[in-house]
Amino acid sequence: QLTMSLNSSTLLNEEKAQGPKRNSECLESLELQTPSSFQDNPLQQLQLASQEVLEKAKKSGRSKCPRCSSSRMFYCYTCFVPVETVPTKEIPTVKLPLKIDIIKHPNETDGKSTAVHAKLLAPDDVTIYKYPCIPEYEEKRHEIALVFPGPNSVSVKDIAFHLQKYSKKGVSDKDDDCSREPFLKQAKIETKEEEKNLNECILNNRSEGTKLKKIIFIDSTWNQTNKIITDERLQGLLQIELKTRKTCFWRHQKGKPDTYLSTIEAIYYFLVDYHQEILKENYKGQYDNLLFFFSFMYTLIKNAKCCAGKD
Repeated sequence: QLTMSLNSSTLLNEEKAQGPKRNSECLESLELQTPSSFQDNPLQQLQLASQEVLEKAKKSGRSKCPRCSSSRMFYCYTCFVPVETVPTKEIPTVKLPLKIDIIKHPNETDGKSTAVHAKLLAPDDVTIYKYPCIPEYEEKRHEIALVFPGPNSVSVKDIAFHLQKYSKKGVSDKDDDCSREPFLKQAKIETKEEEKNLNECILNNRSEGTKLKKIIFIDSTWNQTNKIITDERLQGLLQIELKTRKTCFWRHQKGKPDTYLSTIEAIYYFLVDYHQEILKENYKGQYDNLLFFFSFMYTLIKNAKCCAGKD
């Protein structure tokens, strides 16, 4: 699932909960589909800001959104701001190495979307669009990629190599060996000098001509993604697939691989891979706080299931 994410508001039965006691009862009665990885806690190694503010908010119950005055738990998923009992200054802010656009399906329930977490925690770098109101990407496709699995999707480490075909150089300079695509299908190199020149071309494209500036995520259940992914405005974009991580999401969709991540998981794991594979820097937890809300709710649900006597 790219989202199908259950946020704190839904967890606490937003529309009907009347207080902490009722919230607790709702948590214990939730029928949740549990992924295999739920038995341990793969999120416990994250370097997170103190979640004490969320613990206090959970105990005090729902609060008002400072903008629309709606009653919410933790944050308002329509205004993208914390509620009155969760001071903004106590919520961590994450600076991202590139911009993120999230395209949300119109039928995706606001209260179930973890995309909101990204906007709350990285407000300067994340924009959420409700489909079909999305930007035109064609003119910028040499610096944009879309995270979505498919037959032509590539891994994060190969982004620069594949983006080079969208660069202005790759489009206009047909006589330049560096612009020919794909490199892997060229004739066998016959001389060491030719091989050296080709390697230099690849390195130049990786470092200069194909810098990724924006990444797009689709916020939708997997059954709803077809309408968005087939939109002509997204055609021709380089597609990235995350294949090595398993979801910790508590409502994993039946029949889908456990490598299908929730939106906030996909964003987090992409950035970790990007930091290591593209920026070539050691990862030291720079983006862990993107899972600030997600990890808290993961533990909340796990504890509720234990109290209810469920495995």
